[in-house]
Amino acid sequence: MDYSSRLEGFYKLSPGQRIEWLAQIINLGHVEVDDLLSGGLGLEEADRLSENVVGLFDLPFGIAANFTINDRDYLIPMVTEEPSVIAACSHAAKIVRASGGFHARAADPVMVGQIQLIFEPVQELPGESNKLAETVARLKASHNQILAAKTELLELANQAQPNLVRRGGGARDLWVREFFETRIGPMLVLYLAFDTRDAMGANMVNTALERIGPHVAELTGARVHLRILTNLSDRRLASATCRITTEAIGGADVARLIVEAQVLAEVDHYRAATHNKGIMNGIDAVALATGNDFRAIESGAHAFAARDGGYHPLSMWEQASNGDLIGSLELPLAVGIVGGMTKLHRVAQIALRILDVKSSQELAAVMAAVGLAQNLAALRALATDGIQKGHMKLHARRRELENQE
Repeated sequence: MDYSSRLEGFYKLSPGQRIEWLAQIINLGHVEVDDLLSGGLGLEEADRLSENVVGLFDLPFGIAANFTINDRDYLIPMVTEEPSVIAACSHAAKIVRASGGFHARAADPVMVGQIQLIFEPVQELPGESNKLAETVARLKASHNQILAAKTELLELANQAQPNLVRRGGGARDLWVREFFETRIGPMLVLYLAFDTRDAMGANMVNTALERIGPHVAELTGARVHLRILTNLSDRRLASATCRITTEAIGGADVARLIVEAQVLAEVDHYRAATHNKGIMNGIDAVALATGNDFRAIESGAHAFAARDGGYHPLSMWEQASNGDLIGSLELPLAVGIVGGMTKLHRVAQIALRILDVKSSQELAAVMAAVGLAQNLAALRALATDGIQKGHMKLHARRRELENQE
């Protein structure tokens, strides 16, 4: 779409004026405007989506402005009830915009699933003590049998999703890990890498795993137990970077203070948890707006932050020799633009029209940039005026509303 994300004075408009502007920009019809006003989901639809439904729960749907990502302007739909998130994100994007914007990318949309293979304990005969050796030999033999059948297993997995394969997706790789000592005995875990294209892909992966499970059991003689995707989608990483001039950030001293705040998150897991929560404030809000699974995204992000046994910040901020502030962010982002809630929820469909993304990879890249912007906004506030100044100003608006009731 041909528009600028620089929305000067947008926050000063009434909600009705903002909706009117948006309807003109992305060509919304009267029905779609009604969907925005009503939430885009009726009670009957909700009853098909969930269980024991007795009503609907609305959250504010807003637009973050000022984003330039990979030399293109984006309006960012966000669903959040927390004051200051959208305002802070828009302000940070304005700062980065003045220095050339964000650069972001996402890897191919490859999800990973697991099949758990459990081996019954080897019965040890009287006078013999080679149980461990037999167990090791059995697991290694099964490991080799699976790898020898790799091509066959990948083809079998693809049979579960022929339409996806025709669109360029499907099974990409397969590998095995051995676990000799667990409290329930030895096991193997088979991992399947599966390209889900523009879908988040959980159901696709699980279906493929269930398709190949019986054949794996025949190959190994093991008992197939769990067959499920992992939300640690570390083959589906998205990243964003920016470089902000000292003038745009407010001076070299501000950049230094932001780096000092970053370092605390690097050495202290208490701070790292809140640091990453700020990043997810932005990413979750876009996930909710577009009908994506924010719970899966949260799980993958925090597991990725703890992948080496510690818990670390997902972003990095450094100061260049000339004083510029350099930021980067990397995390797993398994998101989709087809299927699931993105297909069923009418406001989620409008959100995707606002973003005008062409693939799940583009959506993931945009979300990574939003996460980095949200992180910048929080660190800059903490390092200068303190987080409460702007935060509590918006909380005051909420209290005004409460007092009117």
